[in-house]
Amino acid sequence: MTTKKKTTIILFSGDYDKAMAAYIIANGAAAYDHEVTIFHTFWGLNAMRKDEPLALKKGFLEKMFGKMMPRGADKMGLSNMNFAGMGPKMIKHVMKKHNVLTLPALIEMAQEQEVKLIACTMTMDLLGLQEKELLDGIEYAGVAAYLADAEDGNVNLFI
Repeated sequence: MTTKKKTTIILFSGDYDKAMAAYIIANGAAAYDHEVTIFHTFWGLNAMRKDEPLALKKGFLEKMFGKMMPRGADKMGLSNMNFAGMGPKMIKHVMKKHNVLTLPALIEMAQEQEVKLIACTMTMDLLGLQEKELLDGIEYAGVAAYLADAEDGNVNLFI
């Protein structure tokens, strides 16, 4: 009996290009029949945010975090050459020209391939994010759940 190989990724970064790298690797590993987990924590949670604003009851600090963070994967900035928002527009133009999938499309593909997408509940509490604000079909867990997956991981990445 052979067991599936496991790939785990901690997505800590809120940068569009780094999140794309995480999802490209995750989709590639899933295509190679790996069991894949992406644990979204801190700024990496922005990739899981829904685009539309919701009227939710929140405290002042939670509202401020919500306003300062990008709402959804497509609104994340680049790690370098962001140029007040022009960098992401340029890279998306080049991606379209070369038929490269966008980050939202890569996230959708990961869900179709049954990549386990986990939102860190401790970080959600710290940043005042609620489950209603995040994508449907994801899981919610703490670091212990990630460690349980990573313990058997053949590939463990921190992005």
